[in-house]
Amino acid sequence: MQKKPNPVEAILQEHGVFILDGALASELERHGGDLNSFLWSARILIENPNLIYQVHTDYFKAGADCAITASYQTSIASLAKFGYTEAEAIAFNQKSVEIAKQARDDFWEQGQHTNRPKPLVAGSVGPYGAFHAYGAEYVGHYGVTDEVLADFHRKRVEALVEAGAEILAIETVPSIQEAKVLAALLEEFPETYAWLSFTMKDAEHISEGTPIAECAAVFKDHPQIAAIGINCSSTGIVTDVIRILKEHTDKPIIVYPNSGETFDIPTDKWYGYDPCKAIDANAKAWYDAGARLIGGCCRTKPAEIAAIAQQFRKENVPN
Repeated sequence: MQKKPNPVEAILQEHGVFILDGALASELERHGGDLNSFLWSARILIENPNLIYQVHTDYFKAGADCAITASYQTSIASLAKFGYTEAEAIAFNQKSVEIAKQARDDFWEQGQHTNRPKPLVAGSVGPYGAFHAYGAEYVGHYGVTDEVLADFHRKRVEALVEAGAEILAIETVPSIQEAKVLAALLEEFPETYAWLSFTMKDAEHISEGTPIAECAAVFKDHPQIAAIGINCSSTGIVTDVIRILKEHTDKPIIVYPNSGETFDIPTDKWYGYDPCKAIDANAKAWYDAGARLIGGCCRTKPAEIAAIAQQFRKENVPN
């Protein structure tokens, strides 16, 4: 049987750039969602899925070439903490894909699109650290075996794939151990592609300390890794990270950093917004440095994705 085509490669060959969406959680809050829960955006997936549909639609209208599903915090173990059965947890993961696909299809059927690909649905595979809800995804020293990590991720990955996610977003990964486990797990689903994005300690090292150059080298020949890069990191280090990655891999480079603000853990607040650090102000420079998949993570908005789309497309993308 012929292997499915790489969806990222197909889009880049025709359009040259792949525009990601932006933050989900802060947009859900802006629409009135209450995320004051360990489950974070998964709470809205369970209680008010129409809000997730709305946010996906907003990003498609802004020009995003994908919707990253609301499954970051929907591991089987995370949902079990709140009394949900394994079957219910699997159903919620599949629902996250179904909502994104419906929002995409409804948007596309309206016909208000030119010079852009039909958007993909990317199934979010959040890290093991998110399950612990104390910021371990920005530390990465879990102290568990590869088998524990594989068991943690396997059923969610299977659920997302079976629901029809067109690519997996293996994101916010803080450790080379977890990345290797997820890459190996991906091989159990040979028709599936994924992008792999890390969180960063600084411009040269992922959160647990491994050089990003080493990470690029480890996965440069993995046939199912469609792109490699970083997310949920400072905009100030992105250009340097891209240059390092370019030296160590031929895979497309993906970057979707935070808004340009800094998160203060003791006060649980964001501060220091600088428009010069915003993603839309830097997207062209990141492209010139070598990134080809560009978008936003925490606190970014549809308006910023629209501004990025306007830089790379001839069409007038609405805000």
